[in-house]
Amino acid sequence: MSETTISPAQTLNAKDFATDQEVRWCPGCGDYSILAQVQKVMPTLGIPRENIVIISGIGCSSRFPYYMNTYGMHSIHGRATAIASGLKATRPELSVWIVTGDGDSLSIGGNHTIHLLRRNFDMNILLFNNQIYGLTKGQYSPTSEERKVTKSTPFGSLDHPFNPLALAMGADASFIARSMDRDPKHLQQMLLRSQAHKGASFLEIYQNCNIFNDGAFEIFTEKGSKPVETLFLEQGKPLVFGAQREKGIRLDGFRPTVVGLGSEFNENDCWIHDEKDFYKAQILVRMFDDPTIEGHLPRPFGVFYETDRPCYEEMLNLQIEEVIRSRGKGDLDKLLRGNETWTIM
Repeated sequence: MSETTISPAQTLNAKDFATDQEVRWCPGCGDYSILAQVQKVMPTLGIPRENIVIISGIGCSSRFPYYMNTYGMHSIHGRATAIASGLKATRPELSVWIVTGDGDSLSIGGNHTIHLLRRNFDMNILLFNNQIYGLTKGQYSPTSEERKVTKSTPFGSLDHPFNPLALAMGADASFIARSMDRDPKHLQQMLLRSQAHKGASFLEIYQNCNIFNDGAFEIFTEKGSKPVETLFLEQGKPLVFGAQREKGIRLDGFRPTVVGLGSEFNENDCWIHDEKDFYKAQILVRMFDDPTIEGHLPRPFGVFYETDRPCYEEMLNLQIEEVIRSRGKGDLDKLLRGNETWTIM
């Protein structure tokens, strides 16, 4: 963090969260947009900079702490979640953000990611998904599509890819959302929603790697295709999309189907989004990659699911306080000796 101090009376802006470090991403990388939106959002949170911590693992996205004028740590591959968990457990008042990539958090760090989500630490995970290993120059990642030709799979990848949000649902994450680097306003909204949630928020951000996987999400960002390829979720609103909002999503049993809106169907006939509906959220996160669904469905963006659940760090500290009240301070020597000791002859 910079040595510059800001008094509580001063108003912070995006520039106050920028550092003097040269931003070392490839020109045109989607990371620039994500950094800009985070720097714009941070001053609106009302949190002192000294109470904000950004922790990253390894990868292009993991340079993030260098460019944010807050406290932070560029940690080790896949272990940002573990380090952040330890910090939050001991300093629960801090606003902790984890910046990670699809390789960092879903490959070597996959085990740590799922356990952080199930424990429900009150922190924010920003997963930059570019479906490739960018820092190590273009190998396939856990989210790369099948038959992906890369430097490490010259004849096409045989791996079935992870669906990050489905993985988060399976780990019982209490907040699950998706946005993209090329929709700044929507990304800002999702960052604010993530921070407002009490518990582990999991925000997947589609991020273009213009060097090793350029255009992976182009159909969701280009003006000509975005209206028919994207579905923006809004609480209590019908699932409607299209350039003229002429299409909607209905449920046929448990299967989503696309219908035209007009004489036969209108918006009132469509699926109404409910962020608290655990069962429908599972359909939404799988909607685009379910081979049993006929027809072409748009890709959902927004908050898929949110629920209230106790946070691990709060329960941990309450447990410690309860033990101290009932038993006094612990005796480490007594604990180590315990009742199960052996004498080796």
